[in-house]
Amino acid sequence: MSRFRQSGTPRGVRRRRMWKLSFKPSAFHALSANVPKNDLPRVLRGLDQLCADPLPNGRERRKLSGGDGLFRCKVHGFRVMYVFDDSHVSVLDVRARDDETYGSLPAPEHVGAGPDAEVPEAPSPAAASFLPAEGDALGETPLDPPITRALLEALRVPEAHHAPLLGCETEEALLDCDAVPERFRMAVVDGLVGRPASELLVQPDLRVEAPDDLIRYREGELMSFLLRLNAEQEKYVRWAAEARGPTLLKGGPGTGKSTVAIHRVAVFLEKLRAAGVPEPRLLFTTYTRALTRVSEQLLRQLLGEDARFVEVATADSVAVGLYRGAHGPVRIASAKDAQRCLEAALGRADFSGNALQRAAKRKTVERVGLPYLLEEITGVIEARALPDAEAYASAARPGRGVPLGKTQREAVWELREAYVGELREAGLRSWEEVRAEAARLAGAAPSYDAVLVDEAQDLQPSSIRMLVGLASSPGRLFLTADANQSIYGAGFRWKDVHEDLRFTGRTGVLKANHRSTRENGEAAERYLSAGEVLDAEERDPRYVHSGPLPVARAVSEGEELPLVVRFIRGATRALRLGTGSAAVLCPTRRQVQRVVDGLEAAGLPALAADADSLDLASAGVKVLTLKSAKGLEFPVVVVAGLGDERYPALWTRETDEQRAELLERERRTLFVAMTRAMRALMVALPEGRELPLFTGFEPKYWNTGGRA
Repeated sequence: MSRFRQSGTPRGVRRRRMWKLSFKPSAFHALSANVPKNDLPRVLRGLDQLCADPLPNGRERRKLSGGDGLFRCKVHGFRVMYVFDDSHVSVLDVRARDDETYGSLPAPEHVGAGPDAEVPEAPSPAAASFLPAEGDALGETPLDPPITRALLEALRVPEAHHAPLLGCETEEALLDCDAVPERFRMAVVDGLVGRPASELLVQPDLRVEAPDDLIRYREGELMSFLLRLNAEQEKYVRWAAEARGPTLLKGGPGTGKSTVAIHRVAVFLEKLRAAGVPEPRLLFTTYTRALTRVSEQLLRQLLGEDARFVEVATADSVAVGLYRGAHGPVRIASAKDAQRCLEAALGRADFSGNALQRAAKRKTVERVGLPYLLEEITGVIEARALPDAEAYASAARPGRGVPLGKTQREAVWELREAYVGELREAGLRSWEEVRAEAARLAGAAPSYDAVLVDEAQDLQPSSIRMLVGLASSPGRLFLTADANQSIYGAGFRWKDVHEDLRFTGRTGVLKANHRSTRENGEAAERYLSAGEVLDAEERDPRYVHSGPLPVARAVSEGEELPLVVRFIRGATRALRLGTGSAAVLCPTRRQVQRVVDGLEAAGLPALAADADSLDLASAGVKVLTLKSAKGLEFPVVVVAGLGDERYPALWTRETDEQRAELLERERRTLFVAMTRAMRALMVALPEGRELPLFTGFEPKYWNTGGRA
């Protein structure tokens, strides 16, 4: 049964407790634009009454025709559209119109927004797509009523943006008005035009502690409204909070692992204060600096002044700080530095043994290839801080597809010794050395009262060992991970990283996906399952939202950019979003620039970005590399540029084992890219490149148009 009440709820049934109130972001804008200040107290009293009883009564509260699971309530001349579940009333829109304001709506693509929401059993038909038919004109829709200065003032749009907005006469002009920041344009869309019910439903719910808070918001007071957690997420916020050992929370993309980790910070603060720690120190680590900024903002909303007790940083910045504190400044080798030093090391490596043995060892490393050897040295030996050749000879190598025997491992170790010597002569240290040394120093460094590690699957073992060492006790260590999103380095087993990392009885799994539509998520999962799934434990996601099938097209290089432009324009129009909500993800920086140039030439503003410099609020399509998009999400996502002759790099390798290992890594990278899409997804496949990486696009799960 859906968490959201259906039309079959018996008449006359009343709940004895009051529902809590939550607002969709668009509803805040609608409230500001459509409810005059003098009417606001009466509307808020109506919301109070709605929270006391949201069940339809056939009069002021009615189920909407054609909107299964949607309801509208008359509140003093205004119409409130809402959904509700067992605990919350979620307001989607507020408008001052007649009875037909929400009288007949297109059937929404799902019911409600809870983790148990009901969705259609069968996939959406392939004909339903965000991709307009070739040659279809998108048309122009006049704004009625027009934008007024009073509306802009009510929405608190800065006066500097009034002129370009007042000049917009159609919805399309408003959505494309890139001279105005996205957040102000979308506020006008929400207040003036509104959005389809299906698009309102997929927005996150923001908690409103009391309706009176909306008066302060409406009067211009800067307020932060936190995301509402669903029941599944709430369970894991406090779960095992008093445990003696660490806790691990797993879950697929979009399940809210990071959100739970943010709220877990508040729980740790509460427990530490109860234990008599008045000024606790907590560390929250993220994978990229862009995610660090987002996490800092959320923690300030959640904790207020107490956010000062939390240090938010990447694991690598913590490692560099520890290293510099003990050894002073450090020069870290770039990828080119590492390659150059390894090439020099191969030329000077002093392999042990007789002439025949030395020749065999040299032949071994030459056959394996320098790129794979560099990953073996950095990802296995250095990342795990293996102390000697004997430790390496017996070390497990999960995730490494090329088997290495005793003699071969001796050769790799001896090459590694020469490689380290080359780095030293150049005055360089590898990232892996810095991380390993930081792990050694962590036990003696000032510890944190609690440590939270987000996206742990992409940290090297030495980084995780460092973070374990920084925690004052194993019970104050919380990690989130999803092995299927791992796109860097070799695999490892938790128990091999640190003796304290034993999660027996303290491993949770989130299943409700709140980011992707069911169709997008299932298509991505199906693509991944065509290769090796690293972590199949309880991989049974529940999708909250539904929509059209994602699009996959096999196209030539000349066809690709026009297709990308058509899809972005069609998807953003259908969703009533600006082009700033779209992202194109490419495998190489060369392809990023090609796509930016092509979009600009087609009249679609675009900018090249990376994970550290990305401004999500900026206008224009964001174009990033596949790996830079990790941890981010966008309403509209296109994966393109896969026809680059340099991609995938694995096809320059010689052995079948190497190809298989690197293929799985690239497959996981594409999976991560696909799961960045919230509503609309397209993958542009290179026509004529018959590679295993580009298989797994079944017509049952993808709108292929007969070409993929």
